[in-house]
Amino acid sequence: MSRQAAIERIDSYLNGGGFLADLERRVAIHTESQEDSQIGELHRYLDNEMEPYLNEMGFSCEKFENPIEGGGPFLIATRHEADDLQTVLSYGHGDVVRGYDDQWREGLKPWSIVKDGDRWYGRGTADNKGQHTINISAMKAVLEERGALGFNVKILIETGEERGSPGLREFCKAEAENLKADVLVASDGPRLSPERPTIFMGSRGVFNFTMRLNMREGGHHSGNWGGLLANPGVILTHAISSIVSPKGEVLLKGLRPPEPMPESVRNAIRDLVIDGGEGAPEIDPDWGEPGFSAGEKVFGWNTFEVLAFTTGTPNKPVNAVPPTAEAVCHIRFVPPTDPNTFLPCVREHLDANGFEMVELIAERECLNATRLDPDHPWAKWVVGSLEETSGRKVDVLPNLGGSLPNDAFSEILGLPTIWVPHSYAACSQHAPNEHILESVSKDALQIMTGLWWDMGDGNTPR
Repeated sequence: MSRQAAIERIDSYLNGGGFLADLERRVAIHTESQEDSQIGELHRYLDNEMEPYLNEMGFSCEKFENPIEGGGPFLIATRHEADDLQTVLSYGHGDVVRGYDDQWREGLKPWSIVKDGDRWYGRGTADNKGQHTINISAMKAVLEERGALGFNVKILIETGEERGSPGLREFCKAEAENLKADVLVASDGPRLSPERPTIFMGSRGVFNFTMRLNMREGGHHSGNWGGLLANPGVILTHAISSIVSPKGEVLLKGLRPPEPMPESVRNAIRDLVIDGGEGAPEIDPDWGEPGFSAGEKVFGWNTFEVLAFTTGTPNKPVNAVPPTAEAVCHIRFVPPTDPNTFLPCVREHLDANGFEMVELIAERECLNATRLDPDHPWAKWVVGSLEETSGRKVDVLPNLGGSLPNDAFSEILGLPTIWVPHSYAACSQHAPNEHILESVSKDALQIMTGLWWDMGDGNTPR
């Protein structure tokens, strides 16, 4: 019975086809939460797949309906070994984005795994079925080797993350006692580089809104009316250019972080090398906040993006002054930025600069920004465990560049939050041809087995 024997056991699980078999069953369930017709598949994932598997590991499971009408169900699985042991909360989401079945490369399909070299293709392999399968399988290897975990565990699986996690915060408030723990350790998102383990302790927030301009009913011939009728596409373009520079710098002070970047954060991210692996886009070095490193731009600052812009009929343009223009925009933001100030700030700015005719519409859901200090004892402890197993330096991010519902755990449940991602940036997670890398999965299974083993040794932060 040893740490190394547990890691060898998880290697056998991968090499013997156990990981593939477990993941294939889970990928085959069409848990497309964005499709209301698939609500039965969300229940099936919890009832037929996760609950029996976790029961066999000694967990007691309870399924809960979502407090938000139409939202997917939740599962809480609990393994309690002793009152005096620490309790870890882990998390995963069983839902996936739409399959886009007809858009996958020839020979691939979203609901079965196809292996092609190092790549395992299938919807949910990266986001998030593969990731929580890795974590639970690693726990199972420790259980089989040691006979016990040496700590208490609660696993929360939701089925609505790809819809913005409706009901998650309400559920965490209502079930705070059921979810009480000492720390969250979970997995989602990509590594900074496929070759190196990564941890992050929160995520940037995201605020989506629409800028809309409706000038009149119908288009009008540009030969007869061009030069006489205000063009909403031109006006909206200039409104946006007053908010963000031609090189992506956020110009509006109210959309920038209200405080300087903390030194502990800057020290952690300044020299990070961002490498999405094969297929990742080439970084534009002159884009974004001037004078910042790539790591500081993504993990330490706010950004403004235009996601879509329409005016007229782009697919079938006509020689007419269009009547309307619309831009879908969003802001990624870091703590302590308050997203409630964004729309009033933009409104005041537009009105002061002659764009009072531009309408602003905010989306209902906003994911808040969260961050744990890189010097936090739990962060340092997890880094030490991962480095012992991998023999490599771990990339430490105070927060992910993307957004997760981490505030449900850090703010509502009051937990230090540690995320250990098992995917990589070029995995096509929300697109056709989603995949994981077998090499990263092997590494992830080993480091998580080592992490759970160390958790049971009793030398964790108190």
